[in-house]
Amino acid sequence: MSQDNTGPMMNRRGILRMTGAFAVVGLGTATAGGAPADAAEALSSSARARGGLVHPGMLHTQADFDRMAAKVKAGAAPYKAGYAVLAANSHAQSTWKPNPLARVVRGGDGTNVGTLYHDVHAAYQNALRWKVTGDRAHADAAREILNAWSAKLTALDGNADRFIAAGLHGYQFANAAEIMRDYPGFDLARFQKMLVDVFYRQSSDFLAHHNGAYVTNYWGSWDLLSIACVLATGILCDDRAKVDEAVTYFKSGKGNGSVKNLIPHIHPGGLGQWVEVGRDQGHATLGVGLAGAIAEMAWNQGIDLYGYDDNRLLKGFEYVAKWNLGHDVPYTAWMWNYGAPGVWSGSQNLTAPSADSRGARRPIWESIYHHYVNRRGLDAPYVTEYAKMVRPEGGGGNYGEGGGFDQLGFGTLAFTRPKAIVPAGAPVPSQGTTAGTATAPAAGRPATDGSGGPRAQGGKGDDLAATGTGEVAAVAATGVLAIAGGIIALRRRGARDSG
Repeated sequence: MSQDNTGPMMNRRGILRMTGAFAVVGLGTATAGGAPADAAEALSSSARARGGLVHPGMLHTQADFDRMAAKVKAGAAPYKAGYAVLAANSHAQSTWKPNPLARVVRGGDGTNVGTLYHDVHAAYQNALRWKVTGDRAHADAAREILNAWSAKLTALDGNADRFIAAGLHGYQFANAAEIMRDYPGFDLARFQKMLVDVFYRQSSDFLAHHNGAYVTNYWGSWDLLSIACVLATGILCDDRAKVDEAVTYFKSGKGNGSVKNLIPHIHPGGLGQWVEVGRDQGHATLGVGLAGAIAEMAWNQGIDLYGYDDNRLLKGFEYVAKWNLGHDVPYTAWMWNYGAPGVWSGSQNLTAPSADSRGARRPIWESIYHHYVNRRGLDAPYVTEYAKMVRPEGGGGNYGEGGGFDQLGFGTLAFTRPKAIVPAGAPVPSQGTTAGTATAPAAGRPATDGSGGPRAQGGKGDDLAATGTGEVAAVAATGVLAIAGGIIALRRRGARDSG
């Protein structure tokens, strides 16, 4: 992904209502919900209840690692196939040796960013293999990569593409470090400093100033990768202000990556027009992957961006999936205004979805599918079809160079989860305008997987944690929490959006 800044050719490239022990969670005065189904999730909820951020708590929680490990050991499908793809990847070998640089360049003379992203993905893949198998050789390899880079990297340069490198590889690096944060010999403090100084500062500056250009100049995916880096940095560094910064921008930022600008039109039937579908499908699906990663990282900290604004992301995900699966979608003409103050300006009227790169097969759909369908009990037919088509997902190194490293991948292994079951009579997740009106559930209807977060509700979705503004949200559901052999009954009541 890159962008040429020389003119029109730039387009190349509530309070939680519950009786039970784990009620107060999230950011500032925020609260969060969800009925943990096992001891690992109970510990995660307990950490939030004490006011801290959850660790591990980016793309994966400890309960996720426990599930992966148990399923792979049992040879269960599709986990076994998902792990086989990971184990076969050259980056996932414990023999990988880091090649750290003091200065990374993306865009222009001296571009060497490939050296960085190959090591980032090797760190993540080895860390993931360690969590699944317990083989410390992989943990040692991941630790050495992370330590080598934090000891040497001081600068990230290049043309405007440097912001792409900061966002993409900053959030990816942070995810590898989050997995390894308590591993003996890993210098977490030094890595945190590098992440802030080299990656976060550029991503935060981009969201604030957009490289001196008009805020509309950059496409939604540029904002999203910057949001992902800011959010991941906040989690790794236990910095609530940075988490708030990312969540606030996602909800109300001025750029094309803020959710209502990212999905500017909701069409009859509930399809949400994704801003970059009019550009090309490589970047549209890149944005889907980034938005999914942001939503999953936020979810694991008790913040529901998946369901924000009446499941707006789901409507956008379905739109992108439907078009890329070969179906027609409605389209409202959208004007792209680009340029920089006092330098140049222009506009391009996009009147139809682009066929460029249509059918792109990025490994991004499993996390989205398993959240909406299996964790929240919603219908997502086009996302479901796309996830089946790409399954089992690979990761960096499985999809070629460059854009093949835009996402961490391996979602079939990491995000597959069974459909959750709730007692008969529990509230049905409303799907807003996405799939019609909710009806009373039959016994055993899937609704929440007990992953520490909520299932979908009516109205405008669930906002589980406020962003330092004193907002609170309520989450509705009925569930049972099993902890250390005891059963604590939890009752959660009607939800509404507080944002």
